[in-house]
Amino acid sequence: MGDIEEWARLAIDAGVRIHRKIGPGLFESVYESLLAMELARHGLSVQRQAPIRVEYDGVVLGEGFRADLLVENRFVIEVKSVERLSPLHTKQMITYLRLLQQPLGLLMNFGGLTLREGIKRVVNNHGEASPLLRVNQVPTIEID
Repeated sequence: MGDIEEWARLAIDAGVRIHRKIGPGLFESVYESLLAMELARHGLSVQRQAPIRVEYDGVVLGEGFRADLLVENRFVIEVKSVERLSPLHTKQMITYLRLLQQPLGLLMNFGGLTLREGIKRVVNNHGEASPLLRVNQVPTIEID
């Protein structure tokens, strides 16, 4: 259903509704759970704490990173509950987008007075990931 821009709009609208109803100050996990629930109500596939497997030069990290929300296996949402977003949060999202080879993600900070001031669109302008990096969101069983 839809495309990344439509998913971003749905996520922002849902986030604003959640923030208006319960306000700032809760743990990230609460906002993450509620946002996942709202997106699922719109018929989207949403995975919480989605593992991102990384392979670098023959070495496999079964769980190199975890994305807060992975929507339709193509769109990443990172949920924060801090006073204000920092450059480190943006770098984190850029890393996820590059590894997943996806063009767009959202940082959503529920810690401010309004959610609108805490939303940041992050665009992957780096094209494909490094040829030494391969990503697979499906967990694998590794046998010693």
